[in-house]
Amino acid sequence: MLSRAVDEILRWPGVQSGSAVILIDGRSGAGKTSLSMRLRDALPGASVLALDSVYPGWDGLRAGADQVLDRVLRPRAAGRDGTYTGWDWNRDVPADDHVVPASGPLIVEGAGLLTEESAGLADVRVWVEASDEERKRRALDRDGEAYAPHWERWSRQEERHIADHSPHRLADIVIEVPAG
Repeated sequence: MLSRAVDEILRWPGVQSGSAVILIDGRSGAGKTSLSMRLRDALPGASVLALDSVYPGWDGLRAGADQVLDRVLRPRAAGRDGTYTGWDWNRDVPADDHVVPASGPLIVEGAGLLTEESAGLADVRVWVEASDEERKRRALDRDGEAYAPHWERWSRQEERHIADHSPHRLADIVIEVPAG
């Protein structure tokens, strides 16, 4: 399934331009990271910015997405390098600043990413879906007990994002990831 999704994204106009911006949104455990890694491997010179490294803690879905919009996507659209401040999840404090070059394909993936504002700054917009049961199983398998007590808290932020922004409607490509 993800291989077909990568092929579909690679055929999208502008993706092979050498400076494409690809946004991948979806709820936790849907398959965004797996898709972005496969896409990075298939798109020469591409880099990935995962919002998991930006969100400022368990209540930071919107703040992380806004930081990437303001400090990475908008500067890049103007031909300038972007920057973001990482997050140290173990210490629950801001981490180092990182530079995102203005050139080369950029894949940005994370829940809360796709809004009217960010959509206008991307060459292709992707929404990844999976069943609630499958998403939770994958997320907890991936992150274990560190995530379990925060599942509902994070899920409420995702629900607000979907209600406020209808990201699946902003997407050029909607990918449904089956169980398994």
